[in-house]
Amino acid sequence: MPLPDADIVVSLNSTQRLMPTLIAQPTRIQAAGNKPKIIDEYIGRVNSKTSVASVAQMRSPQGWIEPGQTPEFDEFTIVLKGTLRVEHKGGLLDVHAGQAVVAHAGEWIRYSTPEGGGAEYIAVCLPAFSMETVHRDE
Repeated sequence: MPLPDADIVVSLNSTQRLMPTLIAQPTRIQAAGNKPKIIDEYIGRVNSKTSVASVAQMRSPQGWIEPGQTPEFDEFTIVLKGTLRVEHKGGLLDVHAGQAVVAHAGEWIRYSTPEGGGAEYIAVCLPAFSMETVHRDE
């Protein structure tokens, strides 16, 4: 199991105290897919220099679809508005507002938002999302 990021490791013998870290604002990340999608990373490799996990808010328009992928990370997604479609080797799932889905590391998936109004959702990746570990279809 990988060790936590060095900036959050504290020796048990240390008198140093941990303090919460304020994330003042997200970083806008460029998204893959056929239409513009907004990704605001709050926690992750880009915004907080964190590799153990990433947390991002996504907003995708109706008709957005991204390339399939076989990531090396687990992705936990909570849909806040609309419907997120998750294609997988066995079929597809439509995940509606108020529902969640877990995509497991090593399984092929493809996300899209086919319904009117698109979707808004929060994605948490463990370990953090990276272009090197997402393994998108060519």
